[in-house]
Amino acid sequence: MKYRSMVLAGCLALVAATVAHSQTKEVPSLQTYVIERDLPGAGKLSAVELQAIARKSNGVLAGMGAGIQWVESYVTADKIYCVYRAQSEEAIRKHADAGGFPANRIARITGVIDPTTAR
Repeated sequence: MKYRSMVLAGCLALVAATVAHSQTKEVPSLQTYVIERDLPGAGKLSAVELQAIARKSNGVLAGMGAGIQWVESYVTADKIYCVYRAQSEEAIRKHADAGGFPANRIARITGVIDPTTAR
């Protein structure tokens, strides 16, 4: 029993040290981007097809690390508009290439306004 307590204490110390180290690592600065993807018929994709696209995207993102995050996407008749946070436009292009997704236009968002901006 004493040995098990020592092992548990050692494991807890290792976890605490790992968490402390991860908190001191420099987090990459991410910018927000909107991506316009030309995809004729996008609005007619089924829920299953959209799920497959999302799974593919998530799989590619998992292998890319913390330098890129998918926020959300908007599906229209012939396009998908995606909001991403990324270190660079290059990271977004790498994601698109690896996933086989079009990235016809990529623009960095420099500000956000909404109805409350008028106040």
